[in-house]
Formats: sequence, C-alpha cells, structure tokens
Amino acid sequence: MAEREWAEKNYYADLGVSSSASAGDIKRAYRKLARDNHPDNHPGDKNAEDRFKRIAEAYDVVGDEKKRREYDEMKAMLASGGLRGFGGNAGSGFPGGFRQTQADFDVSDLFGGDGGFTSEGGLGDIFGGLFNRGHGPRHAAQPSRGADVETDITLDFREAAQGATIPVELKGPAPCTRCHGSGSRSGKTSRCDSCNGTGFTNENRGAFGFSAPCTDCGGNGQTISDPCADCSGTGTVNRTRSITVRVPAGVIDGQRVRLAGQGEAGPNGRPSGDLFVTVHVRGDKVFTRTGSTLEVEIPVSFAELALGDTITVPTLDEPVRVKVPAGTPDGRTLRVRGRGIPKRDGTKGDLMVTVKVTVPGDLGPAATSALRAYAQAEKESGFDPRADWAGSA
Repeated sequence: MAEREWAEKNYYADLGVSSSASAGDIKRAYRKLARDNHPDNHPGDKNAEDRFKRIAEAYDVVGDEKKRREYDEMKAMLASGGLRGFGGNAGSGFPGGFRQTQADFDVSDLFGGDGGFTSEGGLGDIFGGLFNRGHGPRHAAQPSRGADVETDITLDFREAAQGATIPVELKGPAPCTRCHGSGSRSGKTSRCDSCNGTGFTNENRGAFGFSAPCTDCGGNGQTISDPCADCSGTGTVNRTRSITVRVPAGVIDGQRVRLAGQGEAGPNGRPSGDLFVTVHVRGDKVFTRTGSTLEVEIPVSFAELALGDTITVPTLDEPVRVKVPAGTPDGRTLRVRGRGIPKRDGTKGDLMVTVKVTVPGDLGPAATSALRAYAQAEKESGFDPRADWAGSA
C-alpha cells in the first residue's frame, strides 16, 4: 500500500478502534474481525470477503509500529491548518495568496506528484521528508527500509486446498555478500557531522520551516570512508535469489500471502521490505468448493439409487465409502463430515456428494430383457413417475 493511498483510508475505523488504541487492543480487534469475516465462515458472500481484505489491509498498516507512526503523522499533517488552502478555500499560509480549487486538487500533489509542487520548496519536501522519500537529486534520502515486492503464483486446486511450498525466484536488490550489507569494506561507519547522525537538516524559507535529507550522507546519518567495491557503498547488489513460499492450506483464489522481510534489501544494513504473493488457483476436473466445503458430483446407476448401495467417493487424500440409502432421488446431496477443506483452526469442512444418474447408451440383450420385465412389473405395481408432477392432467 503506497503512502499516498493512506490519505483516503481510515484504518482505525475499519478495525473499530480509536487512534489512541494500544497495540494489544488493535491486535485483539483484528483477530476478532478477521475470524468473524473470514471467507470460510461466509461461503459465497462477496461483502464478507471485501470486509476481510479491508481489515487485513488496515492491520497491515496500524498493526506495524513504524507504518502506524508514519500513517498517524501523515493524517495529522492533512488535518493541520497548514493545508487549509486545498478544497477551494483561500490559500492562507501560502505566499502570494495561492489558491487551488477542489477540482484541481489531487492527493498525489501532496507526495511530490505532477500537480505543480516540485522538490524545490513544495509540499513534496514535507511528505518526502516524512516518509524518507524526497524528490530530486539534491534531496534524495535513502529509504529507512527496503522496498516491498509483489509477485504472483498459480496453484492447482488441490495444492491450494491442502497447502503447498513453492519456490519463487526474485531479481532485485539483495544484501552484498562481500560487506554483509554494511556498504563498508571494513564494516565500519561513522556519524555524519553535518546532521549529527539524524539524516536530516533544517532550513527556513519565509513562513515555512523545512526538513530535508542531509546532502552529505544522503539521509543515512552515517558516512562511509571505505566503500565496498562490489556494491559501491550501498550495501546492496542486484541478483537473483530463490524464496520458499509456504502457502497455508485453504487459501482462496486472489488471496495474498505476506512474507515479512523477504522483499528488497534495505541500503547499508537497513531492514528488508516485505514480499506479497498473490495466489491464483486453477479449477479442478472433479472438485469445486464453497468456503471450506468441498463439493463433488458422482455418477451413479438407477439401480444403485433404487436399491441402495455403498459407493467410493474421492476426497483430497484417501477415498471414502459413502452409503446411498435405497430410494435416493437423482440429484440428492449427501454430507460427509470432516472431509472438506482445512480451516485455520485445524479442523476441516465437510464434503458434499451429489449423486447424478448415468443412463447406459447401449444395453445387451440380457439387460434389455430384464429391464423390459422390470418396466412391466413397475406398471403393474401402479407406480407412475409423473403422478405428482405439476404438468399432469
């Protein structure tokens, strides 16, 4: 989630907590809402699925100490009087009575977009400093962590239902093996004298005070006197690496799996970003699912339904024997408990078996004779399959 999208979100409201809630309160609220709105508990309910995704997104931000701090600072900045010039009000606080109408306003302007604010004194400096994302070569600060990475994988239906371990290859910044990510040949850095190790310098421009990344250390707060030759002092090199993604059992099509710290490496030993894997699920020739319920349609003969029988039904692991009572109508669904899709609590959903009569295309002489005798006996018994049919006279 890019920080510019946070402006339109109220993550605390999505979790039903106040902005002053403790980390423990936020975690408890998330767990309860995630459990109540999990797609397994609301099969086929698109609204519940959307709520679940919104709750997960909210917790991903305010459940993370660093992201929550950045989110709170950004929301406070938006709510401050210094931004009242947006929305068609007079641009008090902007030199020269600057005015921008609501129709002209785009939230991307606040983050150094193409809305007319540049890195030289525009609002991009404010938010660029806030999120360590300054614009322009003079103000380019090193990020506080590596970038998040997104990728996609495709699983077979049964892999998604039972869980799988999938290798994924990623190409991008990874820690330099020679300097172990420090950027220094000796592994030693020293505090930047220009910013006293803060990574930022302050300057005043008229009525405004700006915090900009230190130009001497690039916002790092540390200087390197002996940069590593392999990474040129950045601590990272581009290379291909293999990540093992463990997909939990029961994952649904389109669900994202987060691997903390498996994204791009941060510069000079900073933490890595996260890896987000979107899972796509192929259809299956035999099974379908609704939440944690596994569904299968089994072909049977008329005799098996009329006389009753025990049939073998496939499951995700070992086949199961299912008793079909005598007189079972075509299309009836039989339930087999505990043989469905695994749930998050370790239990399994149910297997729903629908029986469908298959009519033979070619009967031999003996079978034809026997069936004719049966048909005659059926008539003599008084059975009429259309006796209660709505279209009967």
